[in-house]
Amino acid sequence: MTLSLTVSDEVRALAPGFTHLAVEAHGLTNGPSTDASSALLDEATRRLAVRLDGRAPHEDPHMAAWREVHTAFGSKPSRTRNSAEALAKRALSDAGLPRINLLVDLYNAISVAHLVPVGGEDLDRVRGGMRLVRAAGDEDFVTMAGGEEVVEHPDPGEVVWRDEAGVTCRRWNWRQGPRTRLTEQTVSGVFLLEAMAPMPLADMAKAATELAELLEEFSPGARIEVATEPLPRAPAPE
Repeated sequence: MTLSLTVSDEVRALAPGFTHLAVEAHGLTNGPSTDASSALLDEATRRLAVRLDGRAPHEDPHMAAWREVHTAFGSKPSRTRNSAEALAKRALSDAGLPRINLLVDLYNAISVAHLVPVGGEDLDRVRGGMRLVRAAGDEDFVTMAGGEEVVEHPDPGEVVWRDEAGVTCRRWNWRQGPRTRLTEQTVSGVFLLEAMAPMPLADMAKAATELAELLEEFSPGARIEVATEPLPRAPAPE
């Protein structure tokens, strides 16, 4: 893979049950949502309902594990939900899942169907490698408010993804900044799946394989690489 992804020792100590798996793709074709991508989102919602069997998303053991970790670094998980729980909650509401663009629809469908956080970054907009770290609090996070670009800063100790230019996603996978998000002009992207124990590593690999297959289907000829296996989880602290 061309993009370096690293997890700091501080984050591994905070969440020894964490692992991630990346799908890198070049030669992608993006555009507005289609009937086909919309159908995938509807099917993902059906699969989610079967998986939960009447439970609320936060009652799922995997989502409960994410809530525990968010609480550990000072986030309020009922207000700043991890991306998978937030999408699942919306999928089961009257509003339903949003239709963003083709590539975002694909990874959102995987996130909802497998109840795993998935993010997508435009490789041409990432500066250097990406690192999962605990923030010092002075890093720049460029976002939009009221239609205008504003600069925020994460809380000290907050878990963030960042590159050489600044924070790309706050509170682990809660809010992505616009600088690196996938747009209709995106041709190269990395899709990051993130999991906590008790989600089996094999289930995470299945989700990544399904995403890669969808990318191949919707972007014929794209060059797609999946990490050979999920990165091993850190040993539990003694």
